[in-house]
Amino acid sequence: MWVLGLTGSIGMGKSATARMFRALGVPVHDADASVHALYRGVAVAPVEAAFPGVARDGAIDRAALGARVLGDAEAMKRLEAIVHPLVREAEADFLAKARESGARLAVLDIPLLFETGGDRRVHAVAVVSASKPVQRERVLGREGMTEEKFETILAKQMPDAEKRRRAHFVIDTGRGFAAAEHQVAGIVRALAGPGRGRKG
Repeated sequence: MWVLGLTGSIGMGKSATARMFRALGVPVHDADASVHALYRGVAVAPVEAAFPGVARDGAIDRAALGARVLGDAEAMKRLEAIVHPLVREAEADFLAKARESGARLAVLDIPLLFETGGDRRVHAVAVVSASKPVQRERVLGREGMTEEKFETILAKQMPDAEKRRRAHFVIDTGRGFAAAEHQVAGIVRALAGPGRGRKG
């Protein structure tokens, strides 16, 4: 089974691209959704123990947690030490189920794939990209987004040009999602089409 890492900077259309893979029957693991689920499940007790007062009604209040860790590198490290192993466990379960189901290709949707070294856990990487003007228009059109927030998020992400350079596949959503769907279908054929041997 081939494992494809899917990543892309904010506003590039990664979530929409992940849905394109799902529509073609490819199992997709969403790292962000996994964290959301953990914050309503097994991560609640250890996170609350490390940061008392961030749990509300049996779930982690992400706003309260964010206020405690954002801008505090030490606090962020403590949080990551709790959450990252749990995310990896969920990811391993997902891949095991995908293999058992006979899938030829599985996708790991990880926003900070390169930044966290996740590219070492996959066979190939697809980067979702678009031009800077398209990215800016999309992001600044989001409710509650400001220029300052946008720049802060960008500063934490590897530059798009570097991601493109390191990618095996680049999916350009700037030319419209119909064109992106065509690119996604091509990747699925290349990695999971007839005659491809399984890997892993």
